[in-house]
Amino acid sequence: MTTSFAPLTVAIGDLVPHPANVRSNAPETYDPENIAHLKASIAVLGLLQPLLVQKLDGKYAVLAGGRRHAALKELVADKATKEFTAKTNVDCRLVPEDCDVTTALSLAENITQAPMNAIDEFEAFARMMEVDGQTPETIAKTFGTTVAAVKGRLRYGLIHPDIRAAARGKVITLDTMKAFAEHPSQEAQREVFEALTKDGGYLQAYTVRQALKSRGVQVSDDIGAFVRADYEARGGAVAADLLEEHSVLEDAALVETILLEKLGAAAEEARTRLGFAWADAMVRYDYATMADYGRVYPGPIEPDEAAQKRVDEITAELEKLQLEMEDEGLEDGAYNALYDRVDALEEEARDLQEAYSAEDLARSGVIASWSGGQVTLHVGLVRPEDTVKKEGARGSSASPTGEEAPDAGEITYPASLAEDLKTERAMALGAAMALHPEATLDLTLFKLVSDVLASGMSVTQAIKIDARKEYRSHAKMDEIDETSLEQVAAAHDALDLSWLDDTRAPADQFAAFRALEAGEKAKLVAYATASTTQSCFARDRQRDSLMHAFEIEIMPDIRAHWTPNAALFNRFKKAWLLKILGEDLGLAQEAVTLASSSKKEIVAFCDKLFAEPFATLTDTQRAAVAAWCPPMMQTAGVACDEAEPTVETPEPDSEVAQAA
Repeated sequence: MTTSFAPLTVAIGDLVPHPANVRSNAPETYDPENIAHLKASIAVLGLLQPLLVQKLDGKYAVLAGGRRHAALKELVADKATKEFTAKTNVDCRLVPEDCDVTTALSLAENITQAPMNAIDEFEAFARMMEVDGQTPETIAKTFGTTVAAVKGRLRYGLIHPDIRAAARGKVITLDTMKAFAEHPSQEAQREVFEALTKDGGYLQAYTVRQALKSRGVQVSDDIGAFVRADYEARGGAVAADLLEEHSVLEDAALVETILLEKLGAAAEEARTRLGFAWADAMVRYDYATMADYGRVYPGPIEPDEAAQKRVDEITAELEKLQLEMEDEGLEDGAYNALYDRVDALEEEARDLQEAYSAEDLARSGVIASWSGGQVTLHVGLVRPEDTVKKEGARGSSASPTGEEAPDAGEITYPASLAEDLKTERAMALGAAMALHPEATLDLTLFKLVSDVLASGMSVTQAIKIDARKEYRSHAKMDEIDETSLEQVAAAHDALDLSWLDDTRAPADQFAAFRALEAGEKAKLVAYATASTTQSCFARDRQRDSLMHAFEIEIMPDIRAHWTPNAALFNRFKKAWLLKILGEDLGLAQEAVTLASSSKKEIVAFCDKLFAEPFATLTDTQRAAVAAWCPPMMQTAGVACDEAEPTVETPEPDSEVAQAA
């Protein structure tokens, strides 16, 4: 590539660095130890490869050959090598001043020399597109690499300069830096970077990706593609990426609103068509939440004359198709087409001979959710209150509305708080799983094998084997107790990730992975499984006995991974806090004393109490503080039906009741 430019000799003293040299911002490249071998080689053999230079402000700027230039300057400064002075001429090749591919020339030269810093490649490829008008295809052809590899580098080249600088200074890892490319807006990147580093905390790629998810949805994501047209029609902001598939729909709330509307429309269409009483929608179908719902199923009916005629036609056609499918010479495509036809006919016949009863339709409904990249309908669901009315499980209500009046002294958790507690509990479970790799490995392998080989229902719905990280939303993620996050971060730091190198072919990565010790593989599996565990409250020992027993084994005490703090207590009512202090923790006198205080003061008291139990506590009180958590977050021996908050209302004449 250098032979097409005019040769000339230039004095070493007239050489200066070129601003377009892609190594110019990587000082580690020019450390003495990195160029010592070059200096020794040039001293003995001379400069074997000419420098690529360009005239710049009366000097010759080194466009390619920065390490050789550095070695030459070292030789000039070394009094022992008298043959090298500032006036010593060296061979160069002159690049015309109007050349518009300087970055490409420098990059090509450097790629053929010592391996470049990855950040240099990111910035160089991006500069080639922005300044020189190159495309990923032309860049790939120039450097003999794949378009996919160039695109990968281009995304990272647009990361905020402050974040790239942090990676250069080894303040954050390269993997963490790459995570910021999940969002094309440098402003969003900067805000997340500052928020996550404001207290000097350890920054992880995982926490970066989680934080950026709240800033929007990628257009290539299945939800992004599903709502994009409506989103843009409503004027939703789009953060454009250098590559279209990584652009982001920035208004996450609008995305969810549109998704729920479309799901609601699908549910309503199904309700109308099937005759159900109600329709609803949820982004994700929460099996734990829906466990209390009943379900009705269609029963056999006597078809009318027209329906019976169609059933007879279907029966005759099925017999004919069955004979055709028995032909051993049938090609796979033809066989699959016949199979699909049989399946459709059997479903049609079933619909003609089955139907929901009028009573079931009057109390059941349909919920539409988003699953596997498409709308999924859950039909025939019966709400808990409708099940109760039918079965007469509860007595008549004293409320004129027909609903039971809640116990004035009972703690009832708002839906948002309940969801957040589920998230925190899942985080704690993830930490426990990461700290028990052998047990988690056994669980993961058992889940995988049993799902493949066993028939019927899955042994547990709590973990996913498709290795996709579970998205855990939380209203106040930056205020929660970070013990579980720190434990998971420590587990991540202990992983052997030497095999995980996206510059190597997948087969090579797999070979390196297979060479790991069994213990290292166990840690990797445990970490991956911990990342896919779904949020929930306490397990029901009947509905999910496996996970119920497994959680008791590895997380008998959730407080080893999570501690209540002010962020939690702030979301409790003042009366709840006094009840917890007086009844759950045995601090009745303190509860009476604090009754006249503001909620802010009570929250501060509770926060200090749980952060460091007071020395004045009795052994019983200290044990109660060390073990307390909201009932639904407990593990050992607590099933879902036992986890409901059922604290009894104190007697009216008790001090705590009067104080509350």
